[in-house]
Amino acid sequence: MDSIGSLDSSKPANNDVGNVPNGTASAIKNSVPATAVPTTEATLGRHLAHRLVQVGVTDVFSVPGDFNLTLLDHLIAEPKLTNVGCCNELNAGYAADGYARCRGVGACVVTFTVGGLSVINAIAGAYSENLPVICIVGGPNTNDFGTNRILHHTIGLPDFSQELRCFQTVTCYQAVVNNIEDAHEMIDTAISTCLKESKPVYISISCNLPGIPHPTFSREPVPFSLSPRLSNKLGLEAAVEAAAAFLNKAVKPVMVGGPKLRVAKACEAFVELADASGYPFAVMPSAKGLVPEYHQHFIGTFWGAVSTAFCAEIVESADAYLFAGPIFNDYSSVGYSLLLKKEKAIIVQPDRVVISNGPAFGCILMKDFLTALGKRLQHNNTAYENYARIFVPDGKPLKAEPGEPLRVNILFKHVQEMLSGETAVIAETGDSWFNCQKLKLPKGCGYEFQMQYGSIGWSVGATLGYAQAVRPKRVISCIGDGSFQVTAQDVSTMIRNEQNPIIFLINNGGYTIEVEIHDGPYNVIKNWNYTALVDAIHNGDGKCWTSKVTCEEELIEAIQTATGDKKDCLCFIEVIVHKDDTSKELLEWGSRVCAANSRPPNPQ
Repeated sequence: MDSIGSLDSSKPANNDVGNVPNGTASAIKNSVPATAVPTTEATLGRHLAHRLVQVGVTDVFSVPGDFNLTLLDHLIAEPKLTNVGCCNELNAGYAADGYARCRGVGACVVTFTVGGLSVINAIAGAYSENLPVICIVGGPNTNDFGTNRILHHTIGLPDFSQELRCFQTVTCYQAVVNNIEDAHEMIDTAISTCLKESKPVYISISCNLPGIPHPTFSREPVPFSLSPRLSNKLGLEAAVEAAAAFLNKAVKPVMVGGPKLRVAKACEAFVELADASGYPFAVMPSAKGLVPEYHQHFIGTFWGAVSTAFCAEIVESADAYLFAGPIFNDYSSVGYSLLLKKEKAIIVQPDRVVISNGPAFGCILMKDFLTALGKRLQHNNTAYENYARIFVPDGKPLKAEPGEPLRVNILFKHVQEMLSGETAVIAETGDSWFNCQKLKLPKGCGYEFQMQYGSIGWSVGATLGYAQAVRPKRVISCIGDGSFQVTAQDVSTMIRNEQNPIIFLINNGGYTIEVEIHDGPYNVIKNWNYTALVDAIHNGDGKCWTSKVTCEEELIEAIQTATGDKKDCLCFIEVIVHKDDTSKELLEWGSRVCAANSRPPNPQ
């Protein structure tokens, strides 16, 4: 019997232009008449700005450099487009990632090579999470291509393709625009590919082209019309028939949602299937926030040995489980320790269905499959009844004594009480993964974290981008001290853009997630006076409030201030906790990931 380990991921399907959270689609209307544009305005830069607005981008995250300055002039000349200047390219990329999670598409603008290679880590993260991010780079003057010249911002060779070659591995399409005649087609192809594939794209635009008019730009851009992907009708019928036969003979089937529900735009179809079938459903950790947790048949997060209470027992004891959009990697499988059997599983990917050890069906969209399957399943709530029978409500953390040093479980008890439909949670890589995973999300509460790529520091830029996209919701970010040191400076950009997130800086003196995988002196970091740092960044310009808390009484007071008098400010609350105060889930997960990482080589 094969266990489910790391399965092949299939190419995500994306049928509509733009993509917003929880499976709803934002399609671009094609009823706008194409009107003539004065020749002086019919420029490449204006066309790109119009296209960005048209697909739903109203904010671009940028770092200026001499190769992109003229392009930025044209972008900021577009009244519907706001330029958000970031402190560095990495954070600009993370911000575009966070923005795309909310708006369905994001964009960043950097300069050639020195900026491009700095942003590339963020673009790789967006690629891993199937996020449509348009990465725009100001490139060399057209006259320098094909010459033997050496340019600044390069590695000192007369070869300008190094940046392009790097981006080819982390984007689904690359356009090097160094010819005005081809610019219109290349830009439109890049943006439409980004939306269709739900992956980042790379657009390099020579620095001397943005202001040049051309007949291809002389009319308002014709709105995009992307051909929708369609399921193979016969394949869909065969897959539904086989899946229904498999599930209808099961005694206690369950459903588990994975992160690719988002890219398949199948979140609503997944919940409708749960309603129709009566099956209980869980989510994989990286799918938290994609389906409603207030649903009567939601049973929690399935994460093997570190699942929420009573969830893994129901999933792993089921005689059939349907996984929709899963990613089984070493982190999500807790060091390959999931107790799942392939012969009990139906794996539904965005355009592919695999049933048990048997047939695989291609060219089938997840949304279509889940909708059709719901009409063929017999109602069966046995697994949910089993869950309800064994379920015991969460225990409360031990009451803190007055002045007692703050514990992490007390902190997250109060974070839970802050959540509503007017909030969103951003969880940084680290112990915040596990603590935030246990939060119960009320209706309308957003939730994002980066599990597949797991880049520490991601949350600072992502908070900037998400908050810019989701106004007037209030973003609550939970960030460890080690992660914050990587990307702290773009708190400055949040203040400058009058954002009001609440950032909980959890100061436990180091890289705690690394400590639990494999400890060493390299996991200890220099302690900062974090509140003083943010006060210095604030520098009296903008709305910002900071507080350092060491006990529950101080935490309660800080939260009351942040949600009361300072609700319009960026509120930065440094929480001092013991270096060994971690979630029990991190302790379990860390030991299992350590075991997976330290497996000896197979004998050759």
